[in-house]
Amino acid sequence: MKSVSGKEFARLLEKKGWKLKRIHGSHHIYFKTGNEVRISVPIHGNQALKIGLIKHFLKVAGISEDEL
Repeated sequence: MKSVSGKEFARLLEKKGWKLKRIHGSHHIYFKTGNEVRISVPIHGNQALKIGLIKHFLKVAGISEDEL
């Protein structure tokens, strides 16, 4: 699995139609109309997200690993 930072993952979500709802500290909260799930992406500079967190976000957002 490719290593991805929070900033990069946030850009990917925005390309896939997710919208930034609000920012709470260093976490950006995204939502998508028609989907009741929210995704809270930690943005800590260019620090890579943990593999388990990336897999969870991909599953919830309906994005495949190949699109990273």
